Order: sequence, then structure tokens, then C-alpha cells
Amino acid sequence: MEGETTDSYPLSPRNQVKRLYQRGCYDRATIHGLLDASMLCHVSYVIDGQPYCTPTFFWREASRLYWHGSSASRMLRNQSGGQQVCLTVAHLDSLVLARCGFNHSADYRAVMAFGTAYLVTDEGEKERALVAMVDRFFPDRTATLRQSTVQEIKATSVIAMEIEQASAKIRSKGVADDDEDYALPIYAERIPVRTVLGAPEPCPRLLDGVERPASLRGYSEGRLLEDALRDAHFAHYAGG
Repeated sequence: MEGETTDSYPLSPRNQVKRLYQRGCYDRATIHGLLDASMLCHVSYVIDGQPYCTPTFFWREASRLYWHGSSASRMLRNQSGGQQVCLTVAHLDSLVLARCGFNHSADYRAVMAFGTAYLVTDEGEKERALVAMVDRFFPDRTATLRQSTVQEIKATSVIAMEIEQASAKIRSKGVADDDEDYALPIYAERIPVRTVLGAPEPCPRLLDGVERPASLRGYSEGRLLEDALRDAHFAHYAGG
């Protein structure tokens, strides 16, 4: 894909996993897969020496990340001038109860992505981004909606960041006690955690005859959210 020249992101002290380094991954397939299975991220940045961390929705296009917000947003105003930021996502997969407090843990999959944020001012890029803001999560939906007004578009800013470096960190081993502790009469377990979609709740003010579109069938009751998000990404970008 455009913007991808190697199978892995470059490694440096900035993105290298230092503690439990064996859990680190730097390949694009793993990192992109974890990003695409999420829609909520946290963006960290500094304003006048004060660190901030803001949760927001985001999406990926090749090795570029996008997020959006109000044009009046302090976060977006400060990131528009080319500020270094760190964007993170995390998937919690289980709670781990071990035989001692020190070994209690969690299974997880997380990504840290580093780059320079910039305000999208190119009209063509912004137009594509505003479509992707909806269609990346709900394929082909924009074409069925009321067109955004000039004022609505003006009130929305889009920030982009080329991923310069990134790393994933994954724990998936469940209960991991010290060998001698397995002989202790102490209960231990792994409690799986999943984010599962509930039954759709149609707007009570729908007009008669308006049906749920087939394009939303990926968001069905009982399905994992991350599977629905990942499939939607591949549907919108035709192969990822």
C-alpha cells in the first residue's frame, strides 16, 4: 500500500518496548490490525509544557492516521501546527488472578504510534477524510445521508499523522505463577473480557417504511466489536 516500504516500522529508543521486550511487535500487519480493530484512541501531546491526553475517534489509511473534532477544539488547534504526538489504542482481553498479588495481571493488545500531527487543509484530502470518518466504520453510508452543509464542514477540523514509528505490546499467556506457587491451595483463574455488540435500537422517530440497511449487517447482536470494525475497514479500503 502507498506509504509502506517495509514490513516493520523502524526501531529506535522512542518506540522500543523496554520492559518485557519479548512482548513487543513492530511489524505493520500486527500494528495495523490492532488499530483497525478499534475506533477509540487516546492522543497525548504537550501545550506550554503541560501534558494532555485526549480520547477521540480515529481511523487509519495506509500508514496515516486521522482524527477529527471541532474547529474550536484546543487539542486540534495546537496540533495543527506540526506537533509531535503519541496515539495509543488498547484491547483488554482478560483479567488474570494468580496465586500472589505480584503475578496478578491482564491479557491485552496495545499500540503506541508516534508522529507529527498536522491540520488537513488540502480540500481533496479533507473531503475524502470526512467521508471516511463515517464510511470507514459504516461502509457506503455517506451516500445515503443528508449532505453536510458548508457551515458544518467549516466547523469540523481534521488532523492527520503519518506513522513515523510504532510498536505493539501483547500479553496472552493467562495465569503465570512462579513454579513453586502451583503447589499452593489458592484459587487462580483467567476471566476473558470481550466487547460484544448488543441488539440495535432503532430511532423511535423513524419514518414508516425506513428499514435498517444491509450495509449494517456486520453490526449484528452478539458479534465482537473489533471484528465488525476490522471488516468495515477492509470493506471501505478494499483490502486494507
